[in-house]
Amino acid sequence: MTIPTLSAEPVCPGAVGGSERTATASTPNRAPSFVALSRPFESIPRATWDRLLAANPWATLFSSWAFQRAWWDAYGANAHDETLVILPLDEAGALLADADPIGIVPLMHRHEIEPADLARHTRMRHSTEVELTAVAASATAIFFGASYHADYATLLAAPADFDVVAEAVATYLADPDGPAWDVIDLRRLRCGDPAADALAAAFGRREQAAGWTLNLEREDVCPVVALPEAGDFDDFLATLGKKERHEIRRKLRRAEAAGPITLTRSTDPLADLPQFVELHQKRWGAEGLFPETPGGAMSRVFFRRLFELLGLDGPLVLSFLAVGERRIGAGVHLEDGPSLLYYNAGLDPEVRELSPGVLMIASYVRAALAGGFRRMDFLRGDEPYKYEWGAADEPIQRLLVRRSVG
Repeated sequence: MTIPTLSAEPVCPGAVGGSERTATASTPNRAPSFVALSRPFESIPRATWDRLLAANPWATLFSSWAFQRAWWDAYGANAHDETLVILPLDEAGALLADADPIGIVPLMHRHEIEPADLARHTRMRHSTEVELTAVAASATAIFFGASYHADYATLLAAPADFDVVAEAVATYLADPDGPAWDVIDLRRLRCGDPAADALAAAFGRREQAAGWTLNLEREDVCPVVALPEAGDFDDFLATLGKKERHEIRRKLRRAEAAGPITLTRSTDPLADLPQFVELHQKRWGAEGLFPETPGGAMSRVFFRRLFELLGLDGPLVLSFLAVGERRIGAGVHLEDGPSLLYYNAGLDPEVRELSPGVLMIASYVRAALAGGFRRMDFLRGDEPYKYEWGAADEPIQRLLVRRSVG
């Protein structure tokens, strides 16, 4: 899997299951027709899922079978499965025997806000600087699977098949005998991802006749640091502004006076996960992922399942930051093609004088350079510290379809 490197920020548009159901779709100059089938997530082989994931160069580990499985295992009580597979039909409109899917679309449905969301600490986070089109809390919504904890989403298909996959999805969701919904609220689509264009076009073709309202709007940004192909940490620092470079070096020297700074990968992340949780909660408390609530318990299941399913020596990595002999921070990141995805972290607030946030990012940059990564992706959120490291925004967008009222 690779993530295309964007040389410039893409232009974001302005505002503009249990039982099996089917809806057929075709596009001009494309035969045979295709059908979208609702199938339970657990019925789809992992090999089939990840084959189609690998066919899309815009796909990330957030769309992988393992990430989605871990999410359903932890948070399945919060949503209903609406996973779609896209299969070809013969000229008579029957399923082709033994045909492999050309696409998978991880979907789920639930209310925009469920009564239990507060206790479960479930929020659809997005940039506070962006005012998104409002949707009633009671609205029944179709979301991408795992939207609450994934930073990117897309179609699982080869780009050449995006149009027919999107058409099949739109046909399925337009079917009056299909799933009941008030809104289709698809988040985390990267600006520039042609899957978003295909989905917008497919829904747009039905907008007037169906009485829908379609919005495609900027949702958030993912600041990304472009790393040099060659060179060391000092070479990287030379790419930053004079003020930022001076402050980073000053804080590193001050911390080094207290002892060596090390970022060490855990060799047993399942055994070490409680220490990550402890450091995370020291920093975030009730606002963190792991409070003593039902939501905190679900988050613990989620991270444990991620490590179990992605492998203890896989692309999900738990690391600990230490100064001398003292652990002062922990981070979890994903290694996805040329990108290091900085997913979550916890820092000990009792050592503020050591600037643990600066030490953590500096250590991650060093690790990314040593590992040959070309990008350090800070994922969703425009927190100021990300830009001190030279990050540039790569936006994500939301596709929203609303039914007419009355």
